[in-house]
Amino acid sequence: MHSQNCFIIAEIGQAHEGSLGMAHSYIDAVADTGVDAIKFQTHIAEAESSEYEPFRVKFSYEDESRYDYWKRMEFSLEQWRGIKKHCDDVGIEFMSSPFSNMAVDLLEDVGVNKYKIGSGEVNNFLILEKIAKTGKEIILSSGMSSFDDLDQSIKFLKKFGNSISILQCTTKYPTSEIDIGLNILHELKERYDGLKIGLSDHSGTIYPSLAAISLGAKILEFHVTFDKNMFGPDSRSSLTLKEVGQLVEGVRFIEKSINHKVDKRDNSQFYELKNIFEKSLALNQSMNKGDIIKFEDLEAKKPSGHGIAAKEYQEIIGKKLTRNINKWCFLTKEDVSE
Repeated sequence: MHSQNCFIIAEIGQAHEGSLGMAHSYIDAVADTGVDAIKFQTHIAEAESSEYEPFRVKFSYEDESRYDYWKRMEFSLEQWRGIKKHCDDVGIEFMSSPFSNMAVDLLEDVGVNKYKIGSGEVNNFLILEKIAKTGKEIILSSGMSSFDDLDQSIKFLKKFGNSISILQCTTKYPTSEIDIGLNILHELKERYDGLKIGLSDHSGTIYPSLAAISLGAKILEFHVTFDKNMFGPDSRSSLTLKEVGQLVEGVRFIEKSINHKVDKRDNSQFYELKNIFEKSLALNQSMNKGDIIKFEDLEAKKPSGHGIAAKEYQEIIGKKLTRNINKWCFLTKEDVSE
């Protein structure tokens, strides 16, 4: 991860709906947006779920149970290898969140550089240890966690020596503007000094991520869909490919602005423009020698340098003209009595 640039993750999650062809289609589409990584989720139904697991949202017309849904989301090891190779071929980093220890083993076979841990796994110390023992970078989402939960998880992970990052996340789909929790970014930075912080967003808009960059986020994650009307639990919480492109463009623009400091003490580069846009004092009516100058007699006209500067108007109010001056003519110091 480049130290100066935010690492941008486009999450496909289960938007592929168990279709290998759809998964590969997303890779090609997302690769054109400029994100750094594309993230899937690796589900092995028998290892992570049971008949007792309820639906988060009852959306499916084809799955009798949540277990059946996870089963439909599975890919084989060879299929995952093909997905990883496709990502390599188009120059985008392959990521996938595991939801069981068995899924970690599978992803180690496939080959990943880092692990994103979903909100529901933050207190699953079993999988945390499994992942930590790989020695790879860990990105921890905080969606369902209190600070107390995070304290415990980070303390547990730190003893393994992995690089750790933390994402502010709100587990609401879609997340409203009042629930984003941008204030948490600063709190995470202060509380876990030295760890990278970021935002995992489910608002379905680009605004929270753009704001997060200005607040110090070094990682952004968001769901992606071909269309917000598509079937699935995350479509309305996702960005379209066009929105992803806009977001990446905005992030890089803001980053460049932040990283290139402007010295407001030095305005020498504006010397010529100041002469054009700044103004000199003039009379708004013809006046005679001996007339006393009042505030109402004055106008400021471009450019500067043609007499008394507009900012010095108070110095000549109440003074007498030393000669007759026509309307709209500039005033010099020789035109007024001391």
